Amino acid sequence: MLMQRIEQGMSTAYYAEHHGNQPAVIETDRITTFAQLNAHANQLVRALRQRGLKAGDAVALLCSNRVEFVAVIVALERSGLRMTPINTHLTGDEVGYILDNCEAKAFIAEARYAAQAQAAAALAKRADVKFAIGGEISGFEAYDKAVMSCPDHDIDDPTLGSRMLYTSGTTGRPKGVYRDPAYALPSVMTSVELANAAGYQVATGQLHLCAGPLYHAAPLGYSLAQPLLAGVGLVLMNRWNSEEALRLIQQHRITHTHMVPTMFHRLLSLPQEMKDKYDLSSLQFVIHGAAPCSVQLKSAMIKWWGPILSEYYAATEGRAVSVTSPAWLKKPGTVGKPNPIDQVCILDEHAQALPPNTAGTIYIKAPAIGRFNYFKDDSKTASSYRGDYFTLGDIGYLDEDGWLFLTDRNANLIISGGVNIYPTEVEAVLLTHPAVGDVGVIGVPNEEWGEEVKAVIELQAGISSSTELVAELLAFCKEHLATFKCPRSIDFSEKLPRLDNGKLYKQGLREQYRAAAANK
Repeated sequence: MLMQRIEQGMSTAYYAEHHGNQPAVIETDRITTFAQLNAHANQLVRALRQRGLKAGDAVALLCSNRVEFVAVIVALERSGLRMTPINTHLTGDEVGYILDNCEAKAFIAEARYAAQAQAAAALAKRADVKFAIGGEISGFEAYDKAVMSCPDHDIDDPTLGSRMLYTSGTTGRPKGVYRDPAYALPSVMTSVELANAAGYQVATGQLHLCAGPLYHAAPLGYSLAQPLLAGVGLVLMNRWNSEEALRLIQQHRITHTHMVPTMFHRLLSLPQEMKDKYDLSSLQFVIHGAAPCSVQLKSAMIKWWGPILSEYYAATEGRAVSVTSPAWLKKPGTVGKPNPIDQVCILDEHAQALPPNTAGTIYIKAPAIGRFNYFKDDSKTASSYRGDYFTLGDIGYLDEDGWLFLTDRNANLIISGGVNIYPTEVEAVLLTHPAVGDVGVIGVPNEEWGEEVKAVIELQAGISSSTELVAELLAFCKEHLATFKCPRSIDFSEKLPRLDNGKLYKQGLREQYRAAAANK
């Protein structure tokens, strides 16, 4: 019965019937049960249908982590509609581009983003249906009024919906990662498998802490889709705060969460007395990814939280490998072992396979059903594939036992005097220094060597920059790295441009320093 409901996009309806009083979404000031969430989703489906939307149409969502975000996902999952969540930090023009490009016929936006929403709506050709959540937006209907006036019993013709997420757009316009709607069911079945692997169990008191923004692919999948498919509720954070995360884990007896390495570093940087203050014994499973995690950082987290960390290597375009803590401890630094063995291959610039322990571009085998393409961008799609394999632009290698290790991204590679330098390795060393809160390592122009290594550092709270500290950090690097890998210079920044998915916006850093060099 449950599997049938999952195939229809109605898993929440099943839990509403059998575990209706269990919390589905917990926010700061409100708790929504599975019964309430299910009723809300049914009302939203009817509100959209009344305004002419039908299966196959697209809906765009500009919203923070709140129950309405979850309700929209649940509603579209059962209505055959295609959903595109939009990064709330984008400008009105950027939102408008995505809104128009994804061919949205409905646009649901939160009032706190009214300026972006209005500017975006003016650029969209098809978005005639517009709802405003949590306040007024000129030209938009009030979400509550439109939705709550509709009947809330289960719809009698559920059809599994789909999603089209956009890449972060760090190079050029964001691209929609599109898959044929026929892939929706295999995608949901994969989420069920991953939920089972995470150890979710309905009606056992388990809760998942959503620590990242739901408009990103990883939190949307790991912190919303998977726990809800298993009947496990979500506790939503709307902004990352290290101590608040620990407080919520203790308060709600959190069992599961998804985090990124930057969050780990900031948690570990808390004063020891603050870390000791909170009871984290309820934690059972912590999954992480989105950015490389150094051996030192992950080892420290496992020592603190126990061997409950599970790492994955994936992106919006597809999933490659994952690794549990016990396996990782035997192969420190790995992100997993391909299964089947041909799921990952390492190729050189001529598309030739490389031997073990030789770094090259990582290619991932595309699934037989549901291969992605970049919406309306055939050339970008073609450039990402080599036969049955696609690449995310990452560099790595397979060791002699077949375990995958990440080195860096092709775009981040520094070539100094003809030698390849991987910034991730330098960053991992600098992050172990107690004065360093965050760091980005980039290549900057050098007349003799082509490029030289520069580190841009965000200091820990209470630490001040000085020439003495620069000297100390340079000496620290020389103790732990080969000389050619060490930074030639160090700058300090109040705040590094890190994206909400945990990735550092290095293109912006590089452009800033290259522009400065050009103006000298």
